Amino acid sequence: MPLLFCLSPCLLLLVGSAALAAEPPAGFTALFNGSDLVGWRGRPHLDPRQEAEGTPEERRSRQNDWNRDMAAHWKVEQGVIVSDGSGVFLTTDHDYGDVELLIEWMLPAPCADSGIYLRANPQVQIWDPDCKRDFKHGCQKGSGGLWNNPADSPGKFPLEKADRPTGEWNMTKIRMRGDRVTVVLNDKLIVDDQPLANFFEKGKPLPARGPIQIQTHGAPMHVRNVFIKELAANEVGFRPASPTPGFMSVSLATATKCTSPTSGFVSSNE
Repeated sequence: MPLLFCLSPCLLLLVGSAALAAEPPAGFTALFNGSDLVGWRGRPHLDPRQEAEGTPEERRSRQNDWNRDMAAHWKVEQGVIVSDGSGVFLTTDHDYGDVELLIEWMLPAPCADSGIYLRANPQVQIWDPDCKRDFKHGCQKGSGGLWNNPADSPGKFPLEKADRPTGEWNMTKIRMRGDRVTVVLNDKLIVDDQPLANFFEKGKPLPARGPIQIQTHGAPMHVRNVFIKELAANEVGFRPASPTPGFMSVSLATATKCTSPTSGFVSSNE
């Protein structure tokens, strides 16, 4: 018998049955409709300057190739975006500047690895902290750090390990204002207003706008409940609240506790 649980009064999902489309929290827009990949395109790890190269026809042809690749490796199953770990990254059709992003993700297999690109730049890191293979890279410190930042820079690694075990859902909340990023994972503040380095033009500011991408890195990745809020010029966005209400993820088999995906935040326009 399917278990019914909620992420907020308006977010209802059925575990073990077809999932209902989740309603965005107040002020947010859904990037994933729960049924298909409308609003998304394929795009690899790529310097934005390279994507702009070529004639309109060449760019269209290149995008068509990427979209075919996306269709081969990304699909929707029971309200969940599923990647087989290969091919292009799942990329928003639209470009974004200053935002708040809510996203749930799950690594279904040990040693899986992924990430969230902001303005087409890597990345808010996602990996298995118990993967001995990647201990040399620091995976045991946990997900959510700005992994591609220079060595020893603040934010490269999370302030604490907040990952749920492999096979359980994790809730990530990201605020990006200018080049500064705050990350909360499972209601734990793990990156506190640190700059995301420009990967493609070292030492230069990030592009003012760019797409959000979900990385493929050779292992499966699951995603659901993806919401975005574009921040106005005078809008601060969330502040991590202290203490934060406990967000508990839901394993593939058991519903444990449900709270709003925006719990742990205090909105502020001051």
